[in-house]
Amino acid sequence: MSEFLAMGGYGGFVWPAFGVTAAVMIWLLNASLRRLRANQRLLDQLQAANPGRRNRPVRGADSGETAP
Repeated sequence: MSEFLAMGGYGGFVWPAFGVTAAVMIWLLNASLRRLRANQRLLDQLQAANPGRRNRPVRGADSGETAP
């Protein structure tokens, strides 16, 4: 097992690289989820402020028409 962890002498470079990569991936996931929640709250606020435009179908979405 120690031979595997040593990675042929490169373990001191490989494991920190894996650690930094894992930390960045976790940070990106966290930042994306926070941004998603913030955007969802903003969307909910905008829809509450103007309920007449809520769930209005997009022009031409069902008929294949294109907007002018």
